[in-house]
Amino acid sequence: MYDLKIPENYKPRMSVRETEKAIKFVKDAFQRNFVRNFGFERVSAPLFVAARTGVNDDLNGVERAVSFDVLEQDGRTAEIVHSLAKWKRMALKRYGFKGGEGLYTDMNAIRRDDKCDNVHSIYVDQWDWEMVISKEQRTPEFLKMAVSRIVGAIVDTLEETKRNFPVIDLKLKREVTFVSAQELLDSYPDLTAHERETASTKEYGTVFLTGIGGKLSDGKPHDGRAPDYDDWSLNGDILFHDDILGESLEISSMGIRVDADSLAAQLKAAGAEERLAYDYHKEVMSGELPLTIGGGIGQSRLCMLLLQKAHIGEVQASLWPDEMKERCEKAGIRLL
Repeated sequence: MYDLKIPENYKPRMSVRETEKAIKFVKDAFQRNFVRNFGFERVSAPLFVAARTGVNDDLNGVERAVSFDVLEQDGRTAEIVHSLAKWKRMALKRYGFKGGEGLYTDMNAIRRDDKCDNVHSIYVDQWDWEMVISKEQRTPEFLKMAVSRIVGAIVDTLEETKRNFPVIDLKLKREVTFVSAQELLDSYPDLTAHERETASTKEYGTVFLTGIGGKLSDGKPHDGRAPDYDDWSLNGDILFHDDILGESLEISSMGIRVDADSLAAQLKAAGAEERLAYDYHKEVMSGELPLTIGGGIGQSRLCMLLLQKAHIGEVQASLWPDEMKERCEKAGIRLL
């Protein structure tokens, strides 16, 4: 069953055609600001990868990939990507990127097991990025630097959007408050994980929530995170407060990636040590893959936030439950 929130007295600020123009503007502007802040190179990305290679992103470790056989390759099985977390790291090696250099790409994915609601769709579009770093840069300070650059690009994009689309009156804080998942649990022990996030964004505005994936003092992780790409001690989510929905909105998941030690420890903790047989995992363990930092930035979620929309379907064409479409239509929420 889906979840749907209809904000009281919600009225779109733009028509569908005006929204489409604004979507293009936001995406073009953010991409320009992001590249200015990091200097990354754009590369082409796959829609699907070979199955059973360990390259596809397992997300929380339980989601099923969309798969199909390839007729002209003797029935070889391919999978639609969930994200490009592992593929990007391998691409940095394959393309010869050096320390301090990075890439970004447009990533499109199908996540068939996601529950549709105001901010989730089975179709995912995001900017995926990855950067080669040194061992000395695997620190919280370096992670914070990258977070601040991304938030800066987002706020700059908002300012440009407001100048070109005066109906937008959103305000976002450029200053980021860094807080750990354990600190949130300590502060709000009786709230759910998402409720804790909302409490933090209500208080601080722009939040980077660190330490996603490992177990907290209550014996549970704040949120699921696959054990083989982010280092759970050096990762997090960029959160803003969505005034339309009255709750936190995650725009980016990112982190410094696993090295050999953290990969081995996290696979053991997750009971997934069989993955060490995959090529990607072997290359991490042997040091063949470069040390990296990377993440994904949701394109539709960013448009939803900056254009003050109540539903991600207002800025993205996807497949929605019939009842959800009917309820949205009655409330004046036009799904694409």
